[in-house]
Amino acid sequence: MAEDGQNYTMFSSRMLIDTVGDTTDAALEASGLRDVIGVLAGRLFNWGQRKSLFPLHLGIKCCALEMAAAGASRFDAERFGVFFRSSPRQCDVLLVNGPISKKFADPIVRLWEQMPEPKWCIAMGECAISGGPYFQSYNVLEGVDTVIPVDIYIPGCPPRPEALIDGFGKLREKIIRIGAVPSHSRTDSVAPIIIGDEQ
Repeated sequence: MAEDGQNYTMFSSRMLIDTVGDTTDAALEASGLRDVIGVLAGRLFNWGQRKSLFPLHLGIKCCALEMAAAGASRFDAERFGVFFRSSPRQCDVLLVNGPISKKFADPIVRLWEQMPEPKWCIAMGECAISGGPYFQSYNVLEGVDTVIPVDIYIPGCPPRPEALIDGFGKLREKIIRIGAVPSHSRTDSVAPIIIGDEQ
């Protein structure tokens, strides 16, 4: 029996993990290696985040045909690392491509909240940006940015598949610039990007 009352013969695996973890943390902190590992891991995570974008396979209206064309063989968005997924829990980009009715606002927010951080939002087409031909309608929101934060705007009615691929390219540039910051902690200084604007 030790002096402090600790019985080391009954050393549990949890206590061993805690002791080794504390010792390793102290050694990494003292040597400065912890900061180096943090920077390298951050860069590696940033590289992986921007090289493999997983947008949600969600088609709302006519822009969904252009989204499908961007993923088809002629434009082949997969060669740029864009892989459409059908589950929000496996996605990191919410591609909104149609008008958001007031009835559909809650489900789109629920899809957004089910996506893991860091996540991004692209508003594709005039309906998703401002309501399009349904602007100031009684049942259509004036843009998806009234319910979730938008990172990239792709104007057009409907925008071409090339514009969508360019939008993913601009999203990659934004991820390089600001890193994989969670959506709720991004400041107002990180302005959304509008495709076709002179920057």
